[in-house]
Amino acid sequence: MSEQQKNAPPQVRNVADFLRSGKGGLKTRVGLWNGKRVDYFKGKSAIKALLSPAYAKAKNVPPVKSEEEATALLTSMVPFAFFLLVQRGQPSSTSSKSPKVLQVSQMQSFAADGYFAWFYEGSQLMTYVGGAGMVLVILAGVMFPLWPPIMRLGAWYVSLAMMGFLALFFAIAAVRLVVWIVSIFAAPPGLWIFPKLFADVGFFESFVPLWEWDIPKKKSKKSKKNKEGAVEGGDATATGKAKVNGEPTATATVTATATATGVSSPSTSASPQPTRQRSAMIEEVEDDGS
Repeated sequence: MSEQQKNAPPQVRNVADFLRSGKGGLKTRVGLWNGKRVDYFKGKSAIKALLSPAYAKAKNVPPVKSEEEATALLTSMVPFAFFLLVQRGQPSSTSSKSPKVLQVSQMQSFAADGYFAWFYEGSQLMTYVGGAGMVLVILAGVMFPLWPPIMRLGAWYVSLAMMGFLALFFAIAAVRLVVWIVSIFAAPPGLWIFPKLFADVGFFESFVPLWEWDIPKKKSKKSKKNKEGAVEGGDATATGKAKVNGEPTATATVTATATATGVSSPSTSASPQPTRQRSAMIEEVEDDGS
């Protein structure tokens, strides 16, 4: 923690802890500053976090009831260097998903459309508690032979329960696959048991519904419109220029419509009038050049 952060008022530090914890829904991204990965956020997201119900329930923080008050509070936090205004550059590598390079701005201020990098790690209490918990778990595992018999018996039952749960999970996965393969031929388009078993949902939601037909999703209207636009964009225009004495004299434009639209290309013998006009124009230019 820097000297400026140590001198911050307690309420301002509490606001920084609240934003850094992510309780208010502050969206952060990962950037690259001086070769180090740092988290950064947009000013608009910080304003929304201060207006969230979670901030209203926070203790020992300044009250915020409007966007103007949130902007003023965040502006007052800038001198304490909890976060700094940065300029976002290009990605650090050829991949578009790689962290973007950040550069700290010389003039520091707060703006809703600006990007701000965190230079504050927040409260380290949970880090210390997690570290102590890991040490205790490792120490308990090493000292397992010294456990009382009843504790060792309980650990054995727990391990059996975990192994049984894993075996049941793999058995369900195998059964649902076999049922789907059989149902493809017996009752197309196929039947899935526990269709959300591998979906990104909660534990209980993974088993709801019990079964579901494997019906392919319908294509959205947007994709159809894009395809129609691609077909309409198949029209090509060919432009030819006749030159006399090295200078362009006339331009003949012939538009050939793609076969996908169902309109054939215009034939050269359809109308002789445009050809006569172009010939007259070429003769006039030749007379001017001579």
